[in-house]
Formats: sequence, C-alpha cells, structure tokens
Amino acid sequence: MSVLNNRPSIDDHAPRLERLFSLNPSELSYPIEEITGEVPDFLGGTYYLNGPARFARAGLQYRHWLDGDGMVCALRFERGHVGFTNRFVRSHKFVAEETAGHPLFRTFGTAFEADQLKRGMALESPVNVSVYPYGRRLLAFGEQGLPWALDPLTLETRGVFTFGARLNEISPFAAHPKVDPATGELFNFGVAFSATQPMLHVYRCGAHAQLRYRKRLRLDYPCSVHDFSLSPRYAVFYLSPYVLDMQVLIQEGRTLLEALRWEPERGIQLRLVWRDSGEEAATIPIGQRYCLHLINCFEADHRLMVDVIEYDRPLYDQYQVVPDLFTAVSAGQPVRFVVDMKRHEVLARWELDYRLAPDFPSIDRGESHNRTVMSGCSASRRPAAVDGSSSINWCMQTGKKRPPATCIRHRRGNTLEANRSSSVIRVIRKQGRSCVRSSMRRT
Repeated sequence: MSVLNNRPSIDDHAPRLERLFSLNPSELSYPIEEITGEVPDFLGGTYYLNGPARFARAGLQYRHWLDGDGMVCALRFERGHVGFTNRFVRSHKFVAEETAGHPLFRTFGTAFEADQLKRGMALESPVNVSVYPYGRRLLAFGEQGLPWALDPLTLETRGVFTFGARLNEISPFAAHPKVDPATGELFNFGVAFSATQPMLHVYRCGAHAQLRYRKRLRLDYPCSVHDFSLSPRYAVFYLSPYVLDMQVLIQEGRTLLEALRWEPERGIQLRLVWRDSGEEAATIPIGQRYCLHLINCFEADHRLMVDVIEYDRPLYDQYQVVPDLFTAVSAGQPVRFVVDMKRHEVLARWELDYRLAPDFPSIDRGESHNRTVMSGCSASRRPAAVDGSSSINWCMQTGKKRPPATCIRHRRGNTLEANRSSSVIRVIRKQGRSCVRSSMRRT
C-alpha cells in the first residue's frame, strides 16, 4: 500500500497505524501462552470485537474505513487461560466476492465500474460495525441490514437472523441495538430513506427473539442516524440533518458518502419514543449540531437525562482516504440535555468541560442507567491525525466533580463485549470505577 508523500504537517499520535490497512488477515484460533504477569482469577468470559478488516480485493483498494469486510474476534478468559479466535463474517457480500474472486458491490466510500447495489437500491452490508450477545446467540451487525448469527465459540457464521422470519433482508436495521440486561429484550431502529416519505422504524424484540412490535414513525427528512439510547420509559434519538439523497446513490452511481449532504439550517431534533409501545412521545428542537454516538440516558426526579457527544459537523468524511484518516476531525463536546418528562421540553443543556474529540462511549450493562463511562479518542485540542494515545474515562452523573478512581467491574460468568473500535483490554483494579475529574457548565 502506498502512503501519500505530500501529507499535511500535522501531529500523528498513532504511528504505523497505516499498516493495518495493508494487511490481509488470516483466520486463526489458538491459546495465548506468552502472558506478561498473571491473569486475575476473577476474570472469566469472552471479549468480542467486530470491525472492518480487509481493505483490498483483486487490486481494488477501498477508500473508506467503513468499506472493509467485517471480522469478529473473540478473546476468551477461563480459569487463568486465554484463547483467541478470529473469523470473517460470511455475509452475502463476502461469499459472493470470494466466489467471484473480485469485488462486486459498491461500498460506503468506494464505487467502481459495473458495481452492484442490493436490489438496485442499497449497499450490501459488509457486517463490520458491532457484535452483541443476545440470549445464547451472538449477532454481528452492519449498517442498515439484518444481523448475522455466529457460533459464540467458533465464530462460524450461521446465517442471517430474521427474528423468527418476521423481518426480511431489506428491513432497515441499525448497527447499535440496545439489549436490556434485566429483561433480555433487544431494541433497535432503522431508517427508510424515501425522499417523499422517510420513516424511522423502531423495533422491540423479546429475549427469545420474538418480534414484539415494529413501528414506523414519520421523519421530516431522510437523515442518517447511527445510534440511539434507552431509558426505562423512552427510546431517544438525536436526529441531525445529515440527509441522504437516494437519487445520487441509485441513478448517478456515486457512493453513499457522496450522496449525504449536511444541511444544518434544517435544525436538530430530539425524538422521544415510548419504549413500551413504540409510539412517538415528543419531538423537541435542540440546535444545529451533529451527533454520531449517544452516551447514555436515564430518568431521575421526573426528568430525562440525555447524554450525547456533539460535533460541529458530521465525521464520515474523516474516515477516508485510507490510510490517512481523521486529518481534520472537529473536537467533540459531551453534552447533557435535561428534559421535563411531563411537558416534554428541554429544561437545560449542560456541557462537560472537556473537548478532546471523544467518542465511542459505553455504559456498564450491569449497572443502573444513571452512570456513564466513556473513553476519549484524542489528546489534542486542535485538529490532528488519528490519536491512539488517550484513554480517558469519566463519570457523568449529576454534573458535579467526582474524585478519580480506577476499575473494571466484573462478575464471574458475565460476557465482556466491545461494540466500538477498540483493541486493548486493561485490567486495572477489581473494584471502583474509572473516571476523570471534570466539571459541567450550563449553556
């Protein structure tokens, strides 16, 4: 792989990261025998990771990070032993292109002569975004398509997961579902990008994979939505006007990235959906910024707290051109919206005094919904190249300062999972919780 020689003069805090995009990874399964130190006795379970892993086929080099074929990795801890397994997801795209020996399908950021769309109207998913345990199943997800079931031990692909044949392969289904740890229910959404009747599809599935409801809610515009959040009573969506023009994708033969337009003048909406019924509860105007991943939401004192990461503009253009990524990414702003649950209006907007371009937030699924932990992905206060040097955890509960502490909580038998881009596990201490001392300010 060639690297551009005339790169702009910027800081690069992740040297040699470019090499990852030139690898052709093999599928392996083996015990890890060279371990520095000791594996804690309390650590048991499996850490799953899904992400794009192959960026070239038969001479065609993919341009965008989200173009790569999905590979699931499993790092398994059991009685002081550690094992590793990795396999590609045998999606329709992967199998067809393996058989043909060359690329067939247009991807998120790469188009080529005679490329194909799924049924002439959508991308064939590389299933490269996330992986979630669901009951006794393991599901791998890509954008806007049904998940694929994998064997939790071998990672062998079992097939498309249709929730008891209630959904089909053109059902819009996002890559970041939410699984309720108390009930085992899975909630998700998808967007139908019609120019005249765009719809937000909301799903609720039982612990045994039965579809309990699928609701279709009107959208003001066909906007790209990547993530959402759950509270005890609501599903919460941050709707940014990052608008997809299907005619550009279908008729002009351009990439999905090229078909997206940022139109901040349309304004941003916080869409609240009743979790029990899937019906709309409220739509609240909240500004003109962009959100890719929500952090968390919870309810307290008749108020709904919605924690998000806001940016000045969308980020997808920063995922290219491989391997030179994130050369001008804007700083992220962790924000809390305080919503009156009776009147469904925003009472306050609070900002965490921390603008180091963080993303990839997560919560401890075994904890209550009122605590949040997030890792920063940049240590620079200005636009810079990919930064792998910062791993900052913080808690965002009341907006007040908290003393620093460190930990990874674990209960034997629980499954550890990774649903964002991450490659490192650090066991720090058995008790406590990781956080950074920060303050919130109201705006």
